[in-house]
Amino acid sequence: MAQKPIPPTLAAFDSLPDSALIDVKVVSGVFGCSENTAWRRYGALSIKVSPQQTRWRVADVRKALADLAKPGQAAA
Repeated sequence: MAQKPIPPTLAAFDSLPDSALIDVKVVSGVFGCSENTAWRRYGALSIKVSPQQTRWRVADVRKALADLAKPGQAAA
């Protein structure tokens, strides 16, 4: 089975500024889940940048990751 290449934005996630916008592929890669699960769990954090494009702020994704790392916290 062929492996999918890692998107450059996901590879550079740690160096992105908090104001950067990322797509659902990167969000799903950060959380290690499918794109559908990313939409279900983190869709409320998304920003509609045009009628056909939705993005997430890196700061919001980092906060959600930090919340997951806290003991006793459930997924959003």
